[in-house]
Amino acid sequence: MEAKVGKFFDSVTNFFSGSDQLPWCDADIIAGCEKEAAEANGSDESKNECLTRFSWALVHSRRTEDIERASIASTTDPLKMREKLYLLAVGHFRRGDYSRSRELVEQCLMVEPEWRQAQSLKKAIEDRITKDGVIGIGIAVSAAGLIAGGIAAALSRKK
Repeated sequence: MEAKVGKFFDSVTNFFSGSDQLPWCDADIIAGCEKEAAEANGSDESKNECLTRFSWALVHSRRTEDIERASIASTTDPLKMREKLYLLAVGHFRRGDYSRSRELVEQCLMVEPEWRQAQSLKKAIEDRITKDGVIGIGIAVSAAGLIAGGIAAALSRKK
């Protein structure tokens, strides 16, 4: 019984805190990846891998400015395109642009429908959209209740 109560409180806490299961990246890692990308020599493949790691670090940052700096180079390889679309989806998710994030993750799933990371991100996006809708409805209902209460109070004073 206590486990069920604990799970309930955890789910309520997660609902209001907006936590997700995506990893975070700190400034030191971002700086290291940026340096590596700037100093990348050799084949285009090697440079592309450095840029992908740098983009990964940027979209997993807690700073919006870092997320906005992430750029993804185009590629013809479907698996690399899937990864790049996923990174962009994570970036948009972190910025709060859930509709664009959902579009990008659905493109990932078109390339590989069984990709668990993309499926998990899509669920997190849908959960966040649902949560925002529930909170919005709650605010609207509260505002309507306050207005109705104010009108009722004003009418009762006139009598």
